[in-house]
Amino acid sequence: MPRRRPWCKTPVPNRNREKRLSEIQQLGLAVGLGIIVGMQREWASKYAGIRTFPLITLTGALSAMAAQQFDGWIIAAAVLALAIFIIFENFRRMQKGKSEMGLTTDMAAFVMFFVGVMLVLGYTAPAIAVSGAVALLLHWKKPLHGFVDRIGEDEVRAIMRLILIALVILPILPNRAFDPFGVINPFRIWLIVVLIVGISLGAYLAYLLLGARVGILLGGILGGLISSTATTVSYARFSKRYPESAPAAAFVIFVASTVAFGRVIFGIGIVAPEILLSTVPPLLALMAFMTAVNAVVFFWTRPDEGSMPQRKPPSDLKAAIVFGLLYGVVVLGVAVVKEQFGERGLYAVAAVSGLTDMDAITLSTAQLVQRGELSADIGWRLIMVGAMANMVFKGAAVAVLSNARLARRLGLLFAIALAGAAGILFFWPGEVGVVGPEAIEAIEAASAFRR
Repeated sequence: MPRRRPWCKTPVPNRNREKRLSEIQQLGLAVGLGIIVGMQREWASKYAGIRTFPLITLTGALSAMAAQQFDGWIIAAAVLALAIFIIFENFRRMQKGKSEMGLTTDMAAFVMFFVGVMLVLGYTAPAIAVSGAVALLLHWKKPLHGFVDRIGEDEVRAIMRLILIALVILPILPNRAFDPFGVINPFRIWLIVVLIVGISLGAYLAYLLLGARVGILLGGILGGLISSTATTVSYARFSKRYPESAPAAAFVIFVASTVAFGRVIFGIGIVAPEILLSTVPPLLALMAFMTAVNAVVFFWTRPDEGSMPQRKPPSDLKAAIVFGLLYGVVVLGVAVVKEQFGERGLYAVAAVSGLTDMDAITLSTAQLVQRGELSADIGWRLIMVGAMANMVFKGAAVAVLSNARLARRLGLLFAIALAGAAGILFFWPGEVGVVGPEAIEAIEAASAFRR
């Protein structure tokens, strides 16, 4: 019997070997996964289909089985043979005048070959997941190309800017504090910027994928995920030009302000998941209250659908830098004010910082609570105060930028929301603790992320 080669002395870790399928099961699953991808190719293109792909996956599995007894060169030889077959077939098709060379199908063939190899090596779950991903990518050709067709130069620049701030700028920033309080850490502050820009850009791309003309409910949801403040300004200006759109604009703005709490909760879950249960319930209560108000407004006024005002990609580099500076000012201001004035000073900082943006005060407070340097009871109240200040700012923006009709409608809605927030703020069960010396010292790492 041939001697086992070093390549396969320990081909699979023990934890995977215990879960490995039998050889017959491996071959059967290889054929099945190949049929799934081959069926899609047979339906979409006659170049390689429901018979070819199972044979390719089976070849990968058989070459891996043979390599266990001989050496890894067998897999390399099988890959080379597959490449030769593909080159020959493309050459033959070109001679027949068929211009479509099928590059996507060729790459899928190589991937499915290695799916067969993965099955024999014991990576069953990843092999199944990869096969499903290949089938979906092949099947979603039109939606994916349609999405790319909707992306213009501005959107490509926005994606590139996100790559710039996340993969170029972030890694080179120093990961240490430069202030006496230990809160101005360039790396950790910029990481927050990457998080916020990533969420906003993801929501914007979802809006782009669904098209510029969407229902007012979906418009409000996406507006809240992108930026409720930007949505408010956009619809206020839109309503100024088209006064008849005031009912729909008021509804969209209030929906966006409601969904903004979902964005806040998501941000807390990302940077400080341990404090969700202690800080989120009051915020969820206000979000539920505002959702109920939205439902009443919708069924009472029946606002008509209308065209969405044109949005711009949110990952503007200047805006990212401004947010980073704002976040740094907030965490430093919290540290200074808390040391000088205690708890009451913190509420003032929350109110001021929340006027134009809820993210900075939310994430800095979440970091404090997570590190045990601020009680959860005070933490969610600071976030609530920031949210209330943000609603006041948006109401003032509408009053300045829009017409009286929208200002009256939205003023009433925000007044109801502020009343609900005030009720939760003052009557929610729990003691508002007094900030002691230990909490004052703890502010030094207000926005620090855990390593």
